[in-house]
Amino acid sequence: MRIHVTSVFVDDQAKALAFYTEKLGFTKKHDMPAGEYRWLTVVSPADPDGVELLLEPDAHPAVGPYRQALVADGIPVTSFAVDDVYAEVERLKGLGVEFTQEATDLGPVVTAVLDDTCGNLIQIATMK
Repeated sequence: MRIHVTSVFVDDQAKALAFYTEKLGFTKKHDMPAGEYRWLTVVSPADPDGVELLLEPDAHPAVGPYRQALVADGIPVTSFAVDDVYAEVERLKGLGVEFTQEATDLGPVVTAVLDDTCGNLIQIATMK
């Protein structure tokens, strides 16, 4: 068994696609109509056949309270690995990305938390 697709709920699929590709550097993998929404996934350019991230519409009524509670408590919905959190924070800040947690050394890992502009907090992390 392996993870093939995981998802984040987004409030606007087009805005999410722009953020995840233009700011975070992912590559669009699938973009197909799915009713009134799209099956819209991105992947790491370093692993184009790896795990896909589905930019899933937040239309279900449970999503709003769930995401609001996570954001209110400062909890990231997911975490992405980067080679150097400090360098990635500086690169992303240069692109206008806002952080709710600066790069923080937590012993075996360095993390930072960013706002994806689509309703989520996302952690980036580097294992030492």
